[in-house]
Amino acid sequence: MALSQRDLDELAARAEHLDRLQLPGQTGARPGRQPVHTVYVPADRFGAETVGEWGNAARALVRDHGRPPFPDPIVEMVLAKLTTEPIEDLRVDFEDGYGRRPDEEEDAHATAAGTALRTGPPPFFGLRCKSLEPDTVLRAARTIDLFLTALGPPPDTFVITFPKATSAGHADAAVLLCRQLEHAHGLAEDTLRFELQVETPQAILGADGRSPLPEMIVRSHGRLTGLHYGTYDYSTALGIAPTYQSLEHPVADHAKAVMQVAAAGTGVAIADGSTNVLPAGSGEDVHRAWALHARLVRRSLERGIYQGWDLHPGHLVTRWGATFEFFHDGVDEAVRRLGHYLGRRVRGHLDEPATARAMAHFLLRGLHCGALGPGHVRHPLEVLEAL
Repeated sequence: MALSQRDLDELAARAEHLDRLQLPGQTGARPGRQPVHTVYVPADRFGAETVGEWGNAARALVRDHGRPPFPDPIVEMVLAKLTTEPIEDLRVDFEDGYGRRPDEEEDAHATAAGTALRTGPPPFFGLRCKSLEPDTVLRAARTIDLFLTALGPPPDTFVITFPKATSAGHADAAVLLCRQLEHAHGLAEDTLRFELQVETPQAILGADGRSPLPEMIVRSHGRLTGLHYGTYDYSTALGIAPTYQSLEHPVADHAKAVMQVAAAGTGVAIADGSTNVLPAGSGEDVHRAWALHARLVRRSLERGIYQGWDLHPGHLVTRWGATFEFFHDGVDEAVRRLGHYLGRRVRGHLDEPATARAMAHFLLRGLHCGALGPGHVRHPLEVLEAL
């Protein structure tokens, strides 16, 4: 060997700085379940019965307007999910869906919401406060403080959503507020996690010509769990006419592609925005809205975005239907190809380790949301090992 030990030591020392995932604030892939949606309910309309009421309302739409556009087995799964777990992730909304109100009114709603969620919350939950911008930052802090006072020590699945993030400074402010709240409430360090909403052009492209998103992730010091796309604020800021504002508009696709690239490998999840077309009114109106929402949900899933916003009980029908159908459509191929990969057999595809991991993640996502059961995954231990 011609290379000297000195050459090798020098090369190894240089390589120590090349691990792209070992940056401050980056945690790598987070284990466990990611919810398929986040439901936003204005704080003045939220109560202990809200989750059950949404499930009942969604089932009533199916009863009154006919079956949604899915095969019968999928519809039966949807109806079961609407009974047992209609909402996976809930945000009590104190921002755009709630508006500005007298302090005493928002104080009362924050306390009531925290109290209501003390028992029987959905698997994931939290609140969306007002922006951390100068004119609303103190109101945001007060709302979270009162919410936590009523709630008590939050579970690991609790998250705070901070809207209208424009720069890495928003991550700094969010981290500071979380630390202050932990100290004030006697919580362990790093208990509180948060999401940032990407709904301004500045969050995608800064004045220096770079995206601030990677720096936001780094400066969140591991507390950031998700980046959520805000369909309508972002579209409006770019001058898109209301008729054409949609989570499938080219400006939306560009923003979400930047978000996906920035968050790749960091453990930060990406969530799509919402549609404001509601399944309400006549049967024709309901089915038209269902068809649109089902297509949008499927579109996001096919683009690797596994979570989105839902704003109406009727959206639960097509959220679950489109999600279940997506995993059912892909399960046979994923199981077959993963089995061939694990058995070192070449059958039509020469899959690499990265693709095997993707198939394992696909199957686990399907299991977590209830689309797939143990019978769909013939190699559960191998799937886990493939991760």
